[in-house]
Amino acid sequence: MTLLREILSTSATRIFASIVAGFVIGSLFIFFSAEDFIDGVGAGDAGAAIAGGFGAIGDGYSALFRGAILNLRADGLVEMVKPLTETIRFAGPLIAAGLGISLGFRVGLFNIGGNGQMMFGILWGTFVSTRMELPFGVHVLVAVLATILGSAMLGALVGYLKARTGAHEVILTIMLNYISIYLFTWFIRTPELLLDPASTGSPRAQAPLETARLPQLFPETYSMHAGVFLVALAVWFYWWLMERSSLGYQFRMVGFNPHAARTAGINVERTYVAAMFASAALVGVGAAHQTLGLETGFTQSIHAGIGFDGITVALLGGGNAIGILFAGLLFGAFKAGGPQMQVIGVSAEVLGIIQGAIVLFIAAPPLIRAIFRLPALKSTPGLDRLRERILRRDKEGAVS
Repeated sequence: MTLLREILSTSATRIFASIVAGFVIGSLFIFFSAEDFIDGVGAGDAGAAIAGGFGAIGDGYSALFRGAILNLRADGLVEMVKPLTETIRFAGPLIAAGLGISLGFRVGLFNIGGNGQMMFGILWGTFVSTRMELPFGVHVLVAVLATILGSAMLGALVGYLKARTGAHEVILTIMLNYISIYLFTWFIRTPELLLDPASTGSPRAQAPLETARLPQLFPETYSMHAGVFLVALAVWFYWWLMERSSLGYQFRMVGFNPHAARTAGINVERTYVAAMFASAALVGVGAAHQTLGLETGFTQSIHAGIGFDGITVALLGGGNAIGILFAGLLFGAFKAGGPQMQVIGVSAEVLGIIQGAIVLFIAAPPLIRAIFRLPALKSTPGLDRLRERILRRDKEGAVS
């Protein structure tokens, strides 16, 4: 847990350095895979090869900017700003998943079941949004709550099993991912359950009723819907819970040292259940954003690995609500701008390489400090002595 605490105490400077290093790694792949570079090397023209490689880097990142921020080549302000709205739309579930995974990290739990929790919430939300008939405002609210509760209950099950049996949450969440995936598949392949009779080829669930759908913010213009407000509320809730509430204080105490927390009178087992419930509930906000904003029913690929991407967002955000918000926007920009890069011939896998490199540098603090010659984290003598005293007491208690 020492490494995890160091990762989550990431400074803004080191985060920025990690992002820069990730883009540098991506630039190298673009450079050496550029068609003009390869042609120049084949012709024995080093100047043309170098110019072609740098030209590909410039074109690739320009396309990313056009696809994710502003398309300055578009006709009219509406089309010019559309890429930014797509970035926000893609970022929504990533931010929510990142918040949930980060909450688990701060309690000392490694929740890698975001995909399963998201799919479980989608199942609940789709059932309520397609099988119940309620007035518009009530139906939306009930569908959102059902989605969040569905995810949260699966997380609470993990916390309960860990508290009662001592089973490791990594094993539990991995196995529940598989269970959720196959349950998800069974539901959308069975006509009597959620299969849309009109779907052909890949099975698709029935679309949410109009009364249960999150309203579009800019009809016939942008794809953004009211799910963005759910995500904004989740960011505020995470900040309040972890920084201002007594329950958040207990979460942080258990994450720092569960033995010391138990000595201080905190029920560690109950805290694990509550933490996994809250972690999965935040993931459920992403599930609601994903499925209740659609005009069509969900498919097997709708979650698109968002639960695993949430781990990346949580690490990059450093456990901080604002950091996770901006990390989600960054990776949302990657998803929105990827197609534009493909149009000009840059492989979409380059963005995956950049994301992986960023996580690598974030997860290896000494490496990024050595590359950029950043100072080591300052030691706090009083805190170090307190930590040593707690660890020594724990060892003495274990021996006795």
